[in-house]
Amino acid sequence: MTVRRCLSWPDKRLRTPATEVPEITDEIRAIWQDMIDTMDAMPGVGLAGPQIGVMLRLAVVDASDRRNRRIRLANPEILHASPQLREHEEASPNLPGHSAVIARPRAVTVRFLDENGMITRRDFVDLEATSVQHQIDHLNGRMYFDRLGRVKRDMLLRRARKTRA
Repeated sequence: MTVRRCLSWPDKRLRTPATEVPEITDEIRAIWQDMIDTMDAMPGVGLAGPQIGVMLRLAVVDASDRRNRRIRLANPEILHASPQLREHEEASPNLPGHSAVIARPRAVTVRFLDENGMITRRDFVDLEATSVQHQIDHLNGRMYFDRLGRVKRDMLLRRARKTRA
């Protein structure tokens, strides 16, 4: 079990889009396993490569009650998003102690490379959908608070700076 350290905001890598994964190799599978171990060690339901300094389009999600439905995604891409929104309080281990309620599509259809290197298309709903979208944001160099209005985002970041100082 390898738990990796999460980068601290405002590390520039958290604002850098991740690189496509050309193929699934044993090295990629090992990174996914470290990501799962890291996700399990924190209270979150997903993790993206850039959060631990791995600048590849890799993510893991497990929003199941028993934490036994780990989904490994490489190069995830949203193909369809439902018009119905779902609000959920989101946070990130990159900015611990801070969170915000974010409205995202309740369901999404995502295409990605799975652990076997197969192109997979899958529907995600509710918390899984929220987590997948959150991870894709990380892969694109975005944080959850980027989805807030300017005033709320500035307040959150101001509080974060005060608690770090």
